[in-house]
Parts: sequence; C-alpha cells; structure tokens
Amino acid sequence: MDAMTKMWVSLFGIGMMAIAALLITFARLKTKGALKFVLSLIAFFILIIGFICGLISII
Repeated sequence: MDAMTKMWVSLFGIGMMAIAALLITFARLKTKGALKFVLSLIAFFILIIGFICGLISII
C-alpha cells in the first residue's frame, strides 16, 4: 500500500473513532432505554471499524 493510501485509511479511522465518541456521548447524555443501547452498540461497531482501519494503516 502506498503512503497516500495509508494516510487516507488512517484519517478515515480517526474520523470513525471521533464519530463513535460523539455518538456514545450523545447516547449516554440524551437518550434512555432501548435507544441508548442501540446507539451504544452502533458506536461500538463504528469504533471497531476505526480501530481496524488504524491497524491497516500501520501495516
């Protein structure tokens, strides 16, 4: 993988992690019940995708 592709993959991973952090903050402060669980689950999967993109950009 060339350097520019690694840069874009890492920026995408950072962006996904930021979105996950904002989503989990929103879910914990503004929602209750099942919606809170669903948003937290979505944020967790987005965080995992960001983590995988970060690992791919290192390799």
